Amino acid sequence: MAFFIATVQSAAGEMKQLTIEAATPFAARQFLRRRGIRALELQLDRSGPSTSKQRSESAFIANYLTRDGKPASTTIQAVDERSAKRLLRQRGIRALSLERAGNRSTEAPPLTQARKPSLVKTASSDKNAQIQQRSAFQSLEKLLEKPPGVKEKAVFASKLAALVDAGVPIVRSLDLMASQQKMPMFKRALTQVSLDVNEGIALGTAIRRWPKVFDQLSIAMVEAGEAGGVLDEALKRLAKLLEDNAKLQNQIKGALGYPVAVLVIAILVFLGMTIFLIPTFAGIFEDLGAELPAFTQLLVNLSELLRSTVALYLAGGLLLIIWLFRKYYTTSNGRRVIDRLMLKVPLFGELILMTATAQFCRIFSSLTRAGVPILLAMEISSQTAGNSIISDAILASRGMVQNGVLLSTALIRQKVLPDMALSMLAIGEETGEMDKMLSKVADFYEDEVGAMVKALTSMLEPAMIVVVGGIVGSILLAMYLPMFTVFDQIQ
Repeated sequence: MAFFIATVQSAAGEMKQLTIEAATPFAARQFLRRRGIRALELQLDRSGPSTSKQRSESAFIANYLTRDGKPASTTIQAVDERSAKRLLRQRGIRALSLERAGNRSTEAPPLTQARKPSLVKTASSDKNAQIQQRSAFQSLEKLLEKPPGVKEKAVFASKLAALVDAGVPIVRSLDLMASQQKMPMFKRALTQVSLDVNEGIALGTAIRRWPKVFDQLSIAMVEAGEAGGVLDEALKRLAKLLEDNAKLQNQIKGALGYPVAVLVIAILVFLGMTIFLIPTFAGIFEDLGAELPAFTQLLVNLSELLRSTVALYLAGGLLLIIWLFRKYYTTSNGRRVIDRLMLKVPLFGELILMTATAQFCRIFSSLTRAGVPILLAMEISSQTAGNSIISDAILASRGMVQNGVLLSTALIRQKVLPDMALSMLAIGEETGEMDKMLSKVADFYEDEVGAMVKALTSMLEPAMIVVVGGIVGSILLAMYLPMFTVFDQIQ
């Protein structure tokens, strides 16, 4: 380490000199820049204490994890533990533990040499074993971690926009958000983003390194806000956009949650009564010598089938079919075939189309209003459509727009989106207010989705009640039918 004398100018115009301890002149200038100080001149202090006496340094053993998650340990020479941690941070190493290896007096090198602290690999079996165990647990935790959802990202964007708008520095804002975050993956990402921004990396570039946490929509909005100098406004629009998307998704999930829950309960009731109740009554009727009706005999045979080993093969075959279906859906052709069929399903196909239209209009208008280029906005909007047929239509339209075709004309040729939305888009292009027109279209279709969800819920609720009642009633009817035969025999 060496001492440098920096000549700086105060706010009052006075010239002052500061003494900085650093390894190199570059490190000294970087230290000053982080504190908002610009050095007019930087010279090596040859009269400092490093030339007159030896500085006592000690060896510290630091245990850490590499970027691949593998344990490693290093030895670093520093004056104290605080200096050792600072030197490790400068080299991008976050120590899991730091222990003093012993007091060693090391002679300081000549000041004319820009020396880096020595980092020497060491091997300690006990420490490595502990680090390996900790690494295994951390790897398991990372596998079980889930990325943040739309709601979590909306809350993050809203809070970050409020902090930036209040004048809080971006690094401080990110540190506050990281300290309040409970999701491990999100917390780790915000911590690293804060470190990257503190080193001078742009916020958009820093969050782009975490694709599992920040999607293309968030990255594009942040980069557009940084480029235009309106990051707080871009974050507010992003928060509003994510909140609207979360509200739309919650409406659909809420509408489908009740029917699915009732259907699952109905299936469980049917299986329970078929496996446990019917065999009891079947044994009673067999002891009485009653002849079972055809419907009762059918349920008895079904009960015997479900209690046999054949049921295990049937369950395995069902799971295999589900796995093959999901595997087929992951392929491009399979996704297109299934998504095309979903659009043709009565009621639900129209709901999917209106939801995708509302999301496309909302996201595209928000991106263009934030200053994102139209081609990039179309590419990002296609990724959030939720249906591969609609996504392919938007991407095909993007190619036409790149060749000079109007956006409304290109989408009309695809014949996928509703006519009303395309007509409003064409009017917006003619008046030069396409983003405002698309925002109104998004409002309209979001209201339509809400109304349709309520209508579907009101239709499905009585239908599911009838289904559950029919299942229970059928089983009870099958149990009571043989009783009439028994009564006839007694008479």
